[in-house]
Amino acid sequence: MLLKVGSKGDDVKKLQTKLGLTADGSFGPKTEAAVNAWLTKNGLTPDGTITSGNKSWELMFGVTLVKEDIVIKPVEGLNVEKLKGTIPDNVISQIAETAQKFNITNNLRLAHFLAQCAHESGNFKAVSENLNYSVDGLKKIFPKYFPGNLAESYAKQPEKIASRVYGSRMGNGDESTKEGFKFRGRGYIQLTGKSNYSKFTQFIGEDCVSNPDLVATKYPLASAAFFFNSNNLWSICDKGSDDATVTAVTKRVNGGTHGLADRIEKFKKYYSLLK
Repeated sequence: MLLKVGSKGDDVKKLQTKLGLTADGSFGPKTEAAVNAWLTKNGLTPDGTITSGNKSWELMFGVTLVKEDIVIKPVEGLNVEKLKGTIPDNVISQIAETAQKFNITNNLRLAHFLAQCAHESGNFKAVSENLNYSVDGLKKIFPKYFPGNLAESYAKQPEKIASRVYGSRMGNGDESTKEGFKFRGRGYIQLTGKSNYSKFTQFIGEDCVSNPDLVATKYPLASAAFFFNSNNLWSICDKGSDDATVTAVTKRVNGGTHGLADRIEKFKKYYSLLK
């Protein structure tokens, strides 16, 4: 179950009671703000949601999640089993299907891919873009969208921030449609924008436009592989295992070399295990 803006019912009432709010059973902006404050306080991504089956639900409602044994499927040409204990099991479990669909045909490609995913997602922890920026953060990260004192009326409001920053581009409607927030970055390498969600939907065969949260909950690894495949990053990965190749891949993923040292370190660790 996913509790977010627009959700209604008894579970929302329970959530509001936990947060000390009026339990009217309707998840609106006030509930979202309280959820984000709680998520931030507990070291989780403030994406305005509480989702069953993950840490946010467990912490909020005091439920100990019973985790099913994860089966690691063998993949021809990939030493996936050697990643156990280094990569989270839930990520490893996604590799077999992802590799088959997105041309991850050898250990070199897999190491490059996982290194970028791990860095971009904070070691596979973040599956949704954190847009809970302060005034200073908005001015630093998105200066052209928040000139003058405009940032003051947007700070710490992820929905408003995304709607403005991503509005009228990447296939999204203008700011008033709030599609910038609906199609904000999700997945281990953040899929962003309605046009990209539409392309991914056509490939994966499940409607991630009507239900964009699927990218975060069901397809965080597949959506990242879709980015690699669509941008022909495999041809760069195939060039080798040296730092120059990791740098070239990083530039295509990041648009620069932010976090390069960590990406190189992760690549070397994964490749040494996979070889």
